[in-house]
Amino acid sequence: MKNIIFLVVALCCCLSILSAQANLAPSAETRAAMDKIRFLEGNWKGSGWIRMGPQKHEFIQTESVKTHANGTVLTIDGLGREAANPDVVVHQAFAVISYDQAADKYLMRAIRGDGNHVDADFVVNPAGSIVWGFVHPMAGKVRYTIRNESGAWVENGEASRDGKTWMPFLEMRLVRE
Repeated sequence: MKNIIFLVVALCCCLSILSAQANLAPSAETRAAMDKIRFLEGNWKGSGWIRMGPQKHEFIQTESVKTHANGTVLTIDGLGREAANPDVVVHQAFAVISYDQAADKYLMRAIRGDGNHVDADFVVNPAGSIVWGFVHPMAGKVRYTIRNESGAWVENGEASRDGKTWMPFLEMRLVRE
């Protein structure tokens, strides 16, 4: 008798889990928010430059962008290599972006190749550009602007100590592979 009761309870639990899984469709708000950044999905390659101090360094960049969890999460896996010597990795990062419907905002965590991370502000402007950024203890405010220019991913990085005067330090242009 105990075995029959256990089997009935286990079956009910399995059926409730299966029926809950069938209702995992994202809300219309979440779908709409994620659709605004879906243009990033795919594999990208291109080049850019970064200025650290007075020197400007050229690099080759790849970005692999994928959706997960029924389209509610976007991951970005980036790798930058020195243009003059592609065997040298100069940048490696991984980001996870989702939409928090309750807070009505995007969430972004970016993790660098050294294991350090930042929880960044992430905004999609009405014209479609993306601005993400954070406050760095030494550089001040840091922001990146991503634009879709005729199918190309164009990203600019700027830093500001006062929030008014912005100094460019990065530019890259990528095309879908």
